[in-house]
Amino acid sequence: MTKPTADNASNAAAKAEPVVPANFLRPIMQADLDAGKHAAIVTRFPPEPNGYLHIGHAKSICVNFGLAKEFGGSCHLRFDDTNPAKEDQEYIDAIKSDVQWLGFEWAGEVRYASSYFDQLHAWAVTLIEAGKAYVDDLTPEQAREYRGSLTEPGKNSPFRDRSVEENLDLFARMKAGEFKDGERVLRAKIDMASPNMNLRDPILYRIRHAHHHQTGDAWCIYPNYDFTHGQSDALEGITHSICTLEFEGHRPLYEWFLDNLPVPAKPRQYEFSRLNLNYTITSKRKLKQLVDEQHVRGWDDPRMSTLQGFRRRGYTAQAIRNFCEMIGTNRSDGVVDMGMLEFSIREDLDRTAPRAMCVLRPLKVTITNYPEGQQQVLELARHPKEDMGVRQLPFARELYIDRDDFMETPPKGYKRLEPGGEVRLRGAYVIRADEAVKDAEGNIVELLCSYDPDTLGKNPEGRKVKGVIHWVPAQESVECEVRLYDRLFRSANPEKSEEGGSFLDNINPDSLQVLTGCRAEPSLAQAAPEDRFQFEREGYFCADLRDTQPGKPVFNRTVTLRDSWS
Repeated sequence: MTKPTADNASNAAAKAEPVVPANFLRPIMQADLDAGKHAAIVTRFPPEPNGYLHIGHAKSICVNFGLAKEFGGSCHLRFDDTNPAKEDQEYIDAIKSDVQWLGFEWAGEVRYASSYFDQLHAWAVTLIEAGKAYVDDLTPEQAREYRGSLTEPGKNSPFRDRSVEENLDLFARMKAGEFKDGERVLRAKIDMASPNMNLRDPILYRIRHAHHHQTGDAWCIYPNYDFTHGQSDALEGITHSICTLEFEGHRPLYEWFLDNLPVPAKPRQYEFSRLNLNYTITSKRKLKQLVDEQHVRGWDDPRMSTLQGFRRRGYTAQAIRNFCEMIGTNRSDGVVDMGMLEFSIREDLDRTAPRAMCVLRPLKVTITNYPEGQQQVLELARHPKEDMGVRQLPFARELYIDRDDFMETPPKGYKRLEPGGEVRLRGAYVIRADEAVKDAEGNIVELLCSYDPDTLGKNPEGRKVKGVIHWVPAQESVECEVRLYDRLFRSANPEKSEEGGSFLDNINPDSLQVLTGCRAEPSLAQAAPEDRFQFEREGYFCADLRDTQPGKPVFNRTVTLRDSWS
């Protein structure tokens, strides 16, 4: 026996302590609080309402809301609604629902960047008056040419040196609606030779004659995202403006605006690596394409990487939060394997999902030596480890097993039912297959079996039974529809298709299989939308949020019992 040492004891203590996943923002926030830089942490989650949230947004939600909660601060929900042509109230409602479903609450009322349009316009005028912004007449094509490239500096617009008075007049006329969409823009005057492309006189305002879901027709000019974002953070007193790494190059512009405007606060921007998950698409434009072209059945299709889709499929908010914590928050770009998310789902559902039996491909079984008209009510645990009570299951002469659980000529190692062979019915008796009844085409339509009445819940001494299979009673079972969902894309990198094709070429044609005429145990008759179960031997399933009706359940497969893609 090994004698304990101080090192061993230290290692044991370290193992006993809970492991906090890496998050480089934690020490930054703690240091800011310790130094008295901020009285409290204030973060924000600022989605654009131009689509539904996806799994990548879940990480951002968990980071912003989670850290604010951890440090006793607050997190705002703010819609950066500066492009009315692509935004919709439907998206706003869905985003609010997703944040709440994930288990978070925002501080105060929902905020909108459009609420700051008057202030943003006044600040744009301030920049013009300071000679730091000008109205430009270049066409979009000309602007791209003048902008230069990563290796060549840009050129000044011929309209860059307009007088302050002319710029104020033109900007006022833009606001008054005198010009057509795209005819003029307001640009910041920074440096067309800057190696940072974002500092090459970025656009502040565009003309868009579009109805806005919050401000109606009050505006026909709308601020650009970069001009809106930092100033909105400042107005709200955000202390840590957390975004993904693709905005790292925008940080100098973020700071330029804060340095050149009379803002009430100067938040600091921090970037973290976005969540790249294989076998998924997280571009809102491409997700919208999948919906618009009917490759899927809406934004909440259970095959989509949207939070609404994951929820409808049966993923739990707790599992998604656990997953986001598991992968950590850092600045290293990489791809996370979908198996990690599925592991998190299985781990959560294994603890929380009651067990039930559902026969997906029913085959009738008649137990010939069981008395006709007799019924025995068996009690089975709803969970093997957790105290969830029991459910009752009638046992009678006629029942259903899965068609795959009987083979006339089974392969070696087959542990289910075969001619003359025996299996145990889960929670019930041992049965033997005596005869297979076939139709005129030779298809098996019924099994005639016999049962051993001395085997309820036990194996008599010396009795060997190959396996255990699930079953449901024929009369009391509930007919249901089961939808077997798989990954939407065949390739781990759907964006990469052969011979220059589209990501659509990687769609998995077997991503959905609909089974009708399935039979579930009686306890599932009143399954409510979003009720989750482990169907023994089949996987984890969820009663569909949209289509399940009282007495008519529709079940979506959430995830298999093990990784079928290994």
